[in-house]
Amino acid sequence: MPVLARRGFTLIELMIALVLLGIVSAAVYKVLVNSQRVYLAQTQTIDLQQNIRAAAAILPAEFRELDAADGDIKGMTATSLRIRAMRELAFVCADPVLGGGIGQIVLTVRKTPIYGTRQTFTKGDSILVYWEGNPTTRTDDQWLPAQLQQDGAPGFCADSNVATNPAYLLTLQPQWINDPSLNRAGAITRGAPLRGFDKIAYELYQAPAPDTNWYLGQRNPASGGTIQPMIGPLIGANGVTFTYYDSVAAPTADSSKVAQIRIVLRARTASPIRSGGAGVQAYKIDSVDTWVALRNNPRCGPGSMPPIPCN
Repeated sequence: MPVLARRGFTLIELMIALVLLGIVSAAVYKVLVNSQRVYLAQTQTIDLQQNIRAAAAILPAEFRELDAADGDIKGMTATSLRIRAMRELAFVCADPVLGGGIGQIVLTVRKTPIYGTRQTFTKGDSILVYWEGNPTTRTDDQWLPAQLQQDGAPGFCADSNVATNPAYLLTLQPQWINDPSLNRAGAITRGAPLRGFDKIAYELYQAPAPDTNWYLGQRNPASGGTIQPMIGPLIGANGVTFTYYDSVAAPTADSSKVAQIRIVLRARTASPIRSGGAGVQAYKIDSVDTWVALRNNPRCGPGSMPPIPCN
């Protein structure tokens, strides 16, 4: 076919093709934008739900270990709580030498089993030792705080005539029990539990600029550590509320009589997301309301409400 006889595209055909290409491209672009918007919204929602799940799992597990009557709550407000957080559970495997004055005491603690996030003993660790006192009554039982003066030294538990098991030898501070009524033979028995703890504060705080979001943070007041975000971002200055109740479910401000803690946490997405047909951008908000019963709620004695004598 001669070159001059060949036909090309007319201007009208080109314009129609361009218009159709523009329509298809616009549709594809809209689908991509909507898909990206849905993806971002789902990601933000998942992060929000993970925050809520973390609050519902971590805080109740931490607070359930507390015993208010033994002084585990060191300070409490509507937006903060300072506690002795339990990190370790071990057992004394030999009767310590007591009743011989107020000198330095060494505890023999079984290496296995040890439960918790810590499996060793280090100089400076804080512990609580179960003091049995008179084994015929439960009114004098208590936990005595102590601090280790050196790393746990290797030792053995003489459990029987045919077996010995590895142990830690824990040296406590000099004059640990300087009360003659406490430092008496048989007051701490073989098999007594021993609990290692850290002093922890949970606080609502606002991050400095440029973040400025609100978080529930955790810090160690004893070591002067800076607060670290744990859950957030929250909706604002009312993002976390702690409410404290005694054994008859009445609100209380006495930290030694707390039997239940109510935790209300209100979290939001990190950035606004589009939702609904209008496509308006806004933060998505979710919340959790949890009640936690503390360990060893007193049924009798000084911590019970109303006071009930222990027989």
